[in-house]
Amino acid sequence: MNRLILIALLAITAAAVGTVVLENWPLPGGVQMTAMEGDAKRGAYLARLSGCVTCHTSPGAPPMSGGAAIASNFGSFHAPNITPDLETGIGGWTFDQFVRAVRQGVSPEGEAYYPAFPYEFYATLTEQDMADLWAAVQATPAVDRPSEGHSLGFPFNVRAGVRVWRSLFERSVEYVPDNSRTSEWNRGRYLVWGPAHCAACHAPRNLLGGLTSSELSGDPSMQGGGVSPPITAGALMERGYTLENLVQSLRTGVAPDGDVFGGSMAEVVHGSTNYLLEQHLVDMASYLLDLGKK
Repeated sequence: MNRLILIALLAITAAAVGTVVLENWPLPGGVQMTAMEGDAKRGAYLARLSGCVTCHTSPGAPPMSGGAAIASNFGSFHAPNITPDLETGIGGWTFDQFVRAVRQGVSPEGEAYYPAFPYEFYATLTEQDMADLWAAVQATPAVDRPSEGHSLGFPFNVRAGVRVWRSLFERSVEYVPDNSRTSEWNRGRYLVWGPAHCAACHAPRNLLGGLTSSELSGDPSMQGGGVSPPITAGALMERGYTLENLVQSLRTGVAPDGDVFGGSMAEVVHGSTNYLLEQHLVDMASYLLDLGKK
């Protein structure tokens, strides 16, 4: 009996120590941004480009008031209400808290966001980008709509565990222009790997959801089920893509062979790429097809 009590005490102690370790696992420090005037119109465009509107808006609901479930092998995630409502949105946040959340994936309370929120890619956003996005959020009508909680099984519902996940798998994107390439190619790479976060779906992941490659080689076992095709230059050309029809496909969701995009890519076209400037679609297509050699 004493042995059982000892084992129970050791288990409780180990659990307590583990909890303390997880809760104190380091996260990126806070940021202090210089005061900048944001352009709400440009910020609204960035919100479309970055998928903010798509993910944070449920069908039939007011814009940015909370998204539909995002399915994964770990459970379902719900994008929260990010309107400036003081009670159910982010109206009580400061600009610095907003920047830390978007670029570093840390909440105002110091909690790590689940990587269903693609902060690894938003790390590329500039200070002006963040000021513009913040201005757009402030200009969005406030909606009193409580965010839905995530539906995750154990141990994935232990949010502190994300801290360890980040140490093992997080690979924040860093953008450095390549002077040997054209301006279109460089802008395209920034858009594809940064705000448009194409790799979130089109790069393979391991069983724990970490990206395993810096190539857009597709994911044969996506977290939400299904398969994402490779979008490397060779794979796209094999499927009949040219600069012109890739731009058209990103605008309309119709492939060169007449088939239409389905699943999450249809949502991307409907809520994001359909709204982009022609030049930005050309930039993305130039990069994806590797047409940027000077």
